[in-house]
Amino acid sequence: MLIANEVREHLLSARRRVLALTRDATGTRLFGPKLDIVNPPIWELGHIGWFHERWCLRRNADGTLGDSVVERADARYNSAIIPHGARWTTELLDPKQTRQYMSDTLEKVLEALATRPEDAELLYFAELSAAHEDMHAEAFQYTWQTLGYEEPLLPGAGVRPVVAVRSDALDLELPGGTFMLGAYPETGFVFDNEKWAHEVTVGPFAIAATPVTNAQFLEFVGANGYQRREFWCEEGWSWRSGTGLVAPKYWRKRGDTWGERSFDRIIALAPDHPVRHVNWYEAQAYCRFAKRRLPSEAEWEFAACHPDTGRGKQRFPWGSEFPHAALANLDGSQPISVHAATAGDAPCGARQMIGNVWEWTSSAFEPYPGYVRDPYAEYSEPWFQTHRVLRGGSFATSPRLIRNTWRNFYLPQRNDPFLGFRTCRLDR
Repeated sequence: MLIANEVREHLLSARRRVLALTRDATGTRLFGPKLDIVNPPIWELGHIGWFHERWCLRRNADGTLGDSVVERADARYNSAIIPHGARWTTELLDPKQTRQYMSDTLEKVLEALATRPEDAELLYFAELSAAHEDMHAEAFQYTWQTLGYEEPLLPGAGVRPVVAVRSDALDLELPGGTFMLGAYPETGFVFDNEKWAHEVTVGPFAIAATPVTNAQFLEFVGANGYQRREFWCEEGWSWRSGTGLVAPKYWRKRGDTWGERSFDRIIALAPDHPVRHVNWYEAQAYCRFAKRRLPSEAEWEFAACHPDTGRGKQRFPWGSEFPHAALANLDGSQPISVHAATAGDAPCGARQMIGNVWEWTSSAFEPYPGYVRDPYAEYSEPWFQTHRVLRGGSFATSPRLIRNTWRNFYLPQRNDPFLGFRTCRLDR
């Protein structure tokens, strides 16, 4: 059940993060280069304000929309109708007007919550708006990485958990069985693609205790894995051939030493950090090289929840405690060692199933049985079948968003967000 005061704090917290991330987005940085994988930041900021207004302030009782305070707001900021390339050429509000639009719409949503704290529909759409803004905050971070801008200075981003002594345990044996995949209504706010929990059966399997590290992936790179056709599926090989990559997108070699670009700096390649900015094709190619495989999303959720896989399964692998640095690397700007945050281990021993890097699964993004589209129709339905499922969140994900049942999804060629993976042992 959504509570007005909690929703209010989610809205305010999401806005603080977006403003912190974009405070240096001025001048030409408000537009940036025209790329398929990013939006112009000034458009994205206006879109956040539009989303708040469209869902919380303009909806009439009969489902129709009232007028916006901005002329041609839908034609400017509705992502469902504006082609991606047109976002650089559409007449937008200027920077001052854009930020004022964001401020005004948020203030009006907060006023509505104060006067109608029991309005279930308003609470739902306000929470949706907060989640939407949180997702755009993460998008701003990987946009800054894509464009080579400075690392964002975020409150608390320098806090790092103590690194534990490295464990030699590689695989965790799980018994499999029948369990309920997905969210229950009592979970609270969830997206339509998480609805609802349904019975699935997974066989016994062994999953890696941690995500794949830079050191492990370097073995694949050192074996000329990017040039060896036998490790790649047909679509993956076509992608690799088109890019000419011989290592992950942001890796840089100086002499015999590998580093990686992190925002605007080249840093040493940390061997115990999770490999990141690898797409589904790269993850699959590594698995073939290592004689491993990606987990299905059912296996991933089973490992995150086991043994509490029924109606009582908890929100996070470690239980119900809200995430903090000792439990998971979220809400920050850099990854950490895969051996850190031991307090957040799942009961089965799996580490960092929440936070640090999103984890690719083998599963296509498909609706659960009985799927019913939520009012925000563009969130899930257009992407079924074409995208792949990721689980767990990254170091840039808001802890307000993440949970064991959260399903992220990207096209298999995407490697610009903070994406990694863990593996399973092949069946004997």
